[in-house]
Amino acid sequence: MSLLALIAALLLEQIHPLSSRKYLYGWLSHYVDFFQRHFNAGAYKHGKIAWTLAVVPLLAGVVVLFWLLDRVHPIFAWAFDVLVLYLTMGFRQFSHYFTDIHQALRAGKLDEARGLLTRWRGIPSHELNAEEVARVTIEEALIASHRNVFGVIVWFVLFSALGLGGAAGALLYRLGQFLRTRWAEEVANEPDEFGADEFGGFARKAFYVLEWLPIRLTAMTFAIVGNFEDTAYCWRTQAESWPDPESGILLASGAGALGVRLGMPIPQGGLPFDRPELGIGDDADADFMQSAVGLVWRSVVFWLMLLLLLTLANLLG
Repeated sequence: MSLLALIAALLLEQIHPLSSRKYLYGWLSHYVDFFQRHFNAGAYKHGKIAWTLAVVPLLAGVVVLFWLLDRVHPIFAWAFDVLVLYLTMGFRQFSHYFTDIHQALRAGKLDEARGLLTRWRGIPSHELNAEEVARVTIEEALIASHRNVFGVIVWFVLFSALGLGGAAGALLYRLGQFLRTRWAEEVANEPDEFGADEFGGFARKAFYVLEWLPIRLTAMTFAIVGNFEDTAYCWRTQAESWPDPESGILLASGAGALGVRLGMPIPQGGLPFDRPELGIGDDADADFMQSAVGLVWRSVVFWLMLLLLLTLANLLG
């Protein structure tokens, strides 16, 4: 049933992308901001309490609802899993930016590609040349595909295997990601926010735990469906040099699998922004952007085939 739910959610998102996800995120922002306003007293323990109160009741409610639907009829529980996956997972949450930037570079419209990348990242990109735009776009796509697809799948499958309903696992991962972004990144960047860094510390640590297994499984998949030797080499020798070692695993393995060079300094604010080099091979361009799409889709198909084999083995057993 987990495999069918994943396939149904992926197909549904391709056929009818969710256009109102921004309203869902708007509601979620108000929800988590409530806990931030009422529990942020500038200490790590307050962030821990707020995270627990924001996540655990929602998670418990989803598990109970799944069990109730399953008692009525398994098809209702399955449909609920598909709905939650549709809301939490998908390529269309980022692919339109990637596709538009790719087409702009193909057409030689560098300024248009820079503007699209700026809107995607939220960081001015008007100083980047065509190779740098392609390079940064591939990096953003690798991270986005993991957090919008592969990370969700891992926790969905784990919770399904435990009998808790895959929907709860998908929700846990995306909530953990959202809280890390809101409390450990966006809020921490506000200079007047009292105790923001301490308050967001637990959200940062919790998402690290949630990411540990999925990000390594994604990197291993890149190695299997891409260039295995180069992926293993880049993962082993380059990942820790990235400012965020966990993201470094993903980017280094993706660069090795594609045979492209990522990272490296880029201009920002009139000055070179130093970044370590990741990957080996050629400079990034529009062709490598197309290769990145192929790498991600091959990885999705590999995971679905693996789930199919595990499902068949379980039925035969």
